[in-house]
Amino acid sequence: MQLKLKNPLVFFDIESTGLNVASDRIVEISMVKVHPNGDREIKTRRLNPEMHIPEEAQEIHHISDDDVKDCPTFKQVAKSLAAWITGCDIAGYNSNHFDIPMLAEEFMRAGVDVDLRKRNVIDVQVIFYRQEPRTLSGAYKFYCGKDLEGAHGAQADTLATLEVLEAQLDRYPDLENDVKALAEFTKSANAPLDYAGRIIAGPDGEPTFNFGKHKGKRVADVLKAEPSYYTWMQEGDFTRDTKRVLTEIYLKTCKS
Repeated sequence: MQLKLKNPLVFFDIESTGLNVASDRIVEISMVKVHPNGDREIKTRRLNPEMHIPEEAQEIHHISDDDVKDCPTFKQVAKSLAAWITGCDIAGYNSNHFDIPMLAEEFMRAGVDVDLRKRNVIDVQVIFYRQEPRTLSGAYKFYCGKDLEGAHGAQADTLATLEVLEAQLDRYPDLENDVKALAEFTKSANAPLDYAGRIIAGPDGEPTFNFGKHKGKRVADVLKAEPSYYTWMQEGDFTRDTKRVLTEIYLKTCKS
């Protein structure tokens, strides 16, 4: 089933040096822009992460330090990449938990202001897990009836994600062929306020910690009772986005 789009929808996948959003870097990114008329554009780039690619990561995506030593850094392509996705909604596989936070962190590190929270974001994995729990390769086999060639390559995974979503729309009549509706369907139950999910909207809608010793407590209450917790997080191994969201809450509730 062809997607019904009001805005271009960009499917993307990244390969990285690791899974730590705060400290790891993107080594390959592939994007497929699907236009409302069905036309597609594909952009795939390898990037120099300016750090060693650990062997365990190389075993997954087969990208070595030598492969990217002459490639541009993310900072060098950040502005053109941001311009290319302007006005687009976003889709990916497991993107809510990894790809979106990683991409947002790279943009912030490069000093390029891209607020992905203002986009409709579809996580195809959420649809799949709610209907038929599998991996991406399993989803591709299940929905598309063929093996995924080149799994763990950014472009192959990106194109597979697009095909899976189209097949899901064909398979499940209760899924509305509308980007905003699909974004709502795949949104996390406990709406995260930062990409890493360290701070969520609690039962009362107030910002609430989602980790550590203060998990389940309102952020404002913790910061008022234990101001040093704010300093600890700002100096700790948390993403720039998490620190920015925390600061916004701190300034609004503790400095007012």
